[in-house]
Amino acid sequence: MVIAGIVAGGTGSRMGTDIPKQFLELCGKAILVRTCECFLRVRQVDLLICAVHPDRLGYTEELFKGSFTGDELSRIRIIEGGADRTASLVNIVRAVEKEPDITSSDILLTHDAARPFISERIILDNIESAGRYGACTTALPASDTILFSADGSIITDTPERSKMFHAQTPQSFTFEAFHAAFDRLSDEQKTRLTDVCGIFNSAGMPVHIVAGDQAAFKITTPLDLKLAEAML
Repeated sequence: MVIAGIVAGGTGSRMGTDIPKQFLELCGKAILVRTCECFLRVRQVDLLICAVHPDRLGYTEELFKGSFTGDELSRIRIIEGGADRTASLVNIVRAVEKEPDITSSDILLTHDAARPFISERIILDNIESAGRYGACTTALPASDTILFSADGSIITDTPERSKMFHAQTPQSFTFEAFHAAFDRLSDEQKTRLTDVCGIFNSAGMPVHIVAGDQAAFKITTPLDLKLAEAML
């Protein structure tokens, strides 16, 4: 079984709007709806679980009822997100494991709600790579020079650009690999995690790279929203 886990619990503070960015309309349709549609169109995806802020559960249910068909709704579960991204991820994993017929070799693709231009190619590549290696992340080679500053004011290093990547999503894994990594971590390590890569890296387990796409950017600022509207 292949499950898409959409992380949609953020408040979108950098957008400067009254509602979280994933619920903003993008050319007449909520960004979150557009993102979910990308996964529902892929026949290999059996189930989609969307983790939202507790205050947005009812709102999301009504939004989805007005946006998807009955067959699509049967493949969707809306759950309560956690206090941060890692907590939301754990909630998604727990929700999936309550589903019947889940096995340790099944695959979860975790994706940002505010990346509505994810392609079928990237989704399929994540499914293939997670199944083969256990864990993978979508990423783009860095096109600009990356500067490192230890104190935020003085440059202390210039990493070799050919070895730098911009992280995207999905970040995907089998349940067997996830538990093997997550169960190794201390409580302190878990509090410092920000994404799936951090879980596997902290556990000393490899994460393979799936080629991303510049079009699959995350809508974070008003300028991003204008770019997304222009693309559509």
